[in-house]
Amino acid sequence: MTDFSIRPERAAEAVARHVETLILEGSLAPGEGLLPERDLAARLNVSRPTLRDGLKLLQDRGLLVGEKGRGLRVAALGRAAITDPLLALLAQRPEVEDDYLDFRDVVESHAAGLAAARATEVDRERIRAALDGIEAAHGAARPADEAEADAALHQAIYEASHNLVLLQIMRALAGNLRSNVAANRGRMFTLPQVRDHLRDQHRAIGEAILAGDPEAARTAAHAHLAYVRRAARDLACAEAHHETARRRQSGGGLGQRRT
Repeated sequence: MTDFSIRPERAAEAVARHVETLILEGSLAPGEGLLPERDLAARLNVSRPTLRDGLKLLQDRGLLVGEKGRGLRVAALGRAAITDPLLALLAQRPEVEDDYLDFRDVVESHAAGLAAARATEVDRERIRAALDGIEAAHGAARPADEAEADAALHQAIYEASHNLVLLQIMRALAGNLRSNVAANRGRMFTLPQVRDHLRDQHRAIGEAILAGDPEAARTAAHAHLAYVRRAARDLACAEAHHETARRRQSGGGLGQRRT
């Protein structure tokens, strides 16, 4: 009978596996640069040749990319994987935003419930920080900063769900559909009454997660996304009416208007 022995994992493979884990769990984000080689080797407690071998494995797998003079960084993962031509087409269609928000309602309501059940103290600190950022920007009437804090809160909730598939898919979708969503979010935060509702809804989601109440977190997240969908529809409708009125006033740019 043949004796099969298990060889110890090579040091370079161990380096690659460790970095892969950091990428998968979201600790290293797409596009993020790595530390200089000397610092990386010291942090991982390996020789520089071993480090180079491990990083080369990750480059061969398409997880890391190198740029001359800029070192290695995490590849733009996920964006190309979810059929770029299709997402490019979706991103060009404003009407797709409602479907995207519908999808987010399902996913984020579940993510909020998971976060309430699974969040660690580190996760809760990030959620508190995002809520504080929303409050500060809201009080100072800084719509752009409030929109950024809003995005940070949702990202923190994905991470606190500790569902790696959910985290990576939502991160990839947000990157591909960011233009329309960000533009719409920016418009919403210019309306004081909408900003007040959004602030209160974010607080309700965050407080439910911090209290460890999954059902309340799911309910609050659903109420928030349902409101965002209604507000987005109302904004789109108002803008369409304004554009129609403008065309009528000018004859659509083709008619002769008598004064």
